[in-house]
Parts: sequence; C-alpha cells; structure tokens
Amino acid sequence: MQALILTSFATPMTIENLPMPQPGPGQVLVRIAASGVNPLDTKIAAGAAPHARPRLPAILGIDVAGAVAAVGDGVDTFHVGETVYGMAGGIGGIQGSLAEYGVFDAALLAPVPQGLSMREAAALPLVFITAWEGLVDRARVQAGDTVLVHGGAGGVGSMAVQIAVALGATVYTTGSAASRAAIEALGARFIDYRSSTVDDYVAEHTGGAGFDIVYDTVGGATLDASFKAARMYGGHVVSCLGWGSYALTPLTARAATYSGVFTLLPLLSGENHARHGAILREANKLIAAGKLNVRLDPRRFSLGTVHEAHVAQMDGSARGKLVVDVAD
Repeated sequence: MQALILTSFATPMTIENLPMPQPGPGQVLVRIAASGVNPLDTKIAAGAAPHARPRLPAILGIDVAGAVAAVGDGVDTFHVGETVYGMAGGIGGIQGSLAEYGVFDAALLAPVPQGLSMREAAALPLVFITAWEGLVDRARVQAGDTVLVHGGAGGVGSMAVQIAVALGATVYTTGSAASRAAIEALGARFIDYRSSTVDDYVAEHTGGAGFDIVYDTVGGATLDASFKAARMYGGHVVSCLGWGSYALTPLTARAATYSGVFTLLPLLSGENHARHGAILREANKLIAAGKLNVRLDPRRFSLGTVHEAHVAQMDGSARGKLVVDVAD
C-alpha cells in the first residue's frame, strides 16, 4: 500500500510503499477513503504537540473514514464491505489515516450513517467526540440549561453548539462579526467577543447570574474569562484547551467547577476505546434526526497535496472542515 510518512518534524511528508497491515484480535483492516484535517494534525507534523506523543517515523491522520476490508478474531460488530469512521490513530505511535489501508481497534469505530458522505464522516470524529465529552460526559448538559460556547464557529465549537441545541439548551456563543451568520444558523445566539467584555455579556444574557455551562474551545485568556462567566453555585466550565497555568480564584469565588477534556486519552492509554465508538453512535442518532450537520471546505486534497491542506488549516483560509481524499 501507499502511505504518507513523516520522518522528521517540520519537514515534508513523503509517499512510500509499505506492506499491507493485517488485523489482529479486536481489530479491523480499513480501506481508507478520507482523512480529516484537524489543527492537532498540523501541530503534530510541526513537532508542536508533545502531548500527542508522536513517534517517528509516523503515519499521521487522526480521523478516518473507509470500508472494512478484513476483520480480526473476535470482531462481530462490523463486516467486510461496511463503511466505518472514527478517531482511530495518528498519535502515540498508532498508524493514522494518511495511507491507503490501516488497522484500527474496532471499538473506536462506528458505522457511517446513511446520508453522510465519506468526506463528511472523516471530518466528524475528533471534533464531535471532544464536544460530546465536554458537554455530556463532564458537564451533564440538560434541557433548559444556559450554555455559553467560546469559539462557536470552529470545529469543536460548532459541534458543541449543535449538541447543546439538540438536547434542549439555550445556547450563546462568542465569535467574530464575520462568523455571526454561521453561528446563528446553528441555533445559537451570537456574542461579538471583540465588542463585548465578559461582564457585558454575562449581564446582558443572564442578568449577572452567569451561565450554567461554559465550554471553552479557545484557551488562554478565553479560559480565564470563562471562569468569570459561570453561574454562581453550580456553574460548570469545560475546556479542551486548558494547557497552561490559570488562576482559579474567579471560579472558586463563584462556587463553580471545572473539567478538562483530553480526547486523546483512550488512544494514548489503551483504555476506554468503546466510549469513543459509543459517542459516534450518538452522532449517528443526531444525524438521522436532522440535528447535526458537517460543514466542509470545498477544496479537494490528495495524499500528494496534504502539505497544502495543512497550510490551509494553519493560515485561517478554511471555510469548514478540510478533508484529504485518500481513495475514490
């Protein structure tokens, strides 16, 4: 098979011919159709993501969609020819999706739902799982909650907005003026972070009480602001970018709580793989109900032009999720 290999950080990946992998117990061999491009993929390639524990040489690509080509012993959840998708590799020495074939743990995968293209499926896993883990697994979002999502036009943010809306929450989200239409189309109420301070929008939208749940997808100063936006006595802040040092005084002063989301942990630890597969089946339910949409950037990339896809991810030109077409 052909695969794209990273042999040194911050250098171009090269296409090489490698032996076809074979599935072991609990694994499936997937003929890969598409590979999603995430900011984390570009950081790994640049050597700027030590928390992903990359091991060189590496085949990158965290998100995958394709068709099952063979199944290992003990796998009865999928059959040959079935289309599957998942957040299944590309970190910690596990082969990723920038190859024609890959062997992945079956527990990490879910069937591609009817009506979803392979490109759309490849764009979904990391961002949906990250959003679901924060809102549902950590914050226990419920109908009637007020939810603030920081960065609602981004990959994780747009998923968080749609999940919260689907579960009956009233959702607000910060963004730039240029992202207003996209945010409102998801069902959220727009807050311009450039013209409103945290005190402004907490006062305007909650009467000063604070939001039941705040999901930070930006990190840095935005996470600090999140601590000030949580509801007194029981508000909950979640962040998927809580890497750094933060003062918890504003959170403590509001008797609120905080959870970090580290979506890579099952892959890195080898534990709790089945939770990722189960979360993607929740995505399938929302897709079937017409409550979840995937916005794709229209540009097309191949294994030979992955560098261009990474540049597009980093330069801010993407208008939706970028996807690499690995096979027809």
